[in-house]
Amino acid sequence: MKKKKSNQNILKESGLTYEDYAALDNQNRYELVKGQLELMSPSPTTTHQLLVSEINERLSSKCKSDYFIFFAPIDVILSSNEVRQPDIALVDRKRIDILTNRGIEGAPDLIIEILSPSSLKRDKIDKLKTYAHFSIPEYWIVDPNSGSLEQYVLTKYHYEIINIFQEEEQVTSPNISCISFTMKEVMNNIPLLED
Repeated sequence: MKKKKSNQNILKESGLTYEDYAALDNQNRYELVKGQLELMSPSPTTTHQLLVSEINERLSSKCKSDYFIFFAPIDVILSSNEVRQPDIALVDRKRIDILTNRGIEGAPDLIIEILSPSSLKRDKIDKLKTYAHFSIPEYWIVDPNSGSLEQYVLTKYHYEIINIFQEEEQVTSPNISCISFTMKEVMNNIPLLED
């Protein structure tokens, strides 16, 4: 009988796999990055959650018939030692074969991350490289402070920023034709909250 490792031992090791990650039994949220656990920041802020909800609502209203739309927490299993939990992920319904009860096992068609102070470098540097490495066609980064959306599209092996949407500019995608909303529509429904 295989002895289960304690969470404290796992946190100190490298070379972990999805199975190690899935065996964790504490309340913390992690991502598996190159075989090492990275503790995610505390629960997202209320503003962060409202942004996820607003963007999800707009995507669902136009894209739900063609795409499965997921929001965190959902495991995106990119390899045996790389598991991410993006804020929002879209998978074309024709690609249902990458969905399992464990999560999304492969590259979604679109990943969206909402910036927070604790995730700024992770989202804009680390995840940008990781998502490109695993051939995710499109990656968006939403900045709650400026109300903007940066759109990155995969070209060969890296991302190129092809647009920054603000205010009343129509958010569209070169890969997902059903997408159509403005950041003003999204941000108008986000109240200013005290820290």
